Amino acid sequence: MTTTDTAYAAVTIPVRLDFDSHAAAFAKAMGHLDHTATKELDRVGFDPKLRELVRIRASQINGCAYCIDMHTKDAMAAGESELRLHGLAAWQETPYFTARERAALAFTEAVTLLAGEHVPTSDYDAVAAQFSPDEIAALLSLIVTINAWNAIGVTARCWLPGSYEP
Repeated sequence: MTTTDTAYAAVTIPVRLDFDSHAAAFAKAMGHLDHTATKELDRVGFDPKLRELVRIRASQINGCAYCIDMHTKDAMAAGESELRLHGLAAWQETPYFTARERAALAFTEAVTLLAGEHVPTSDYDAVAAQFSPDEIAALLSLIVTINAWNAIGVTARCWLPGSYEP
């Protein structure tokens, strides 16, 4: 065991609630929602790497360790670079993202934090300048879905980081 392995083994994050067992019908419905959001993204040809960046960014904001872990692995499997993944938390301060990606990330943050500013018109206008209405609807479906997963994961701690294999 390395020093790094020892450090990881030193802290145990307990599962609070086996959500999938205690709300099986809802968990199944969430799976259907996720599948439907993904089908909408496929329908509009939404970039798979950007999908994962959106999922990761919302999960970073919400503090969902499981989803950050899962979607980082999925992004890497889709060909996303480590450089961009490491820079995602501070995407506005890095040169690694295109105008289209920046619009999607800003929109993701606005929707995720909607209680603060109720998705400012400037954020909506920026995403509308880069994406078609169908793409915006698919993106919004993705953001709503990942935020729902994050709410379950953070509250119940029902899935442990590192337990997902792509």
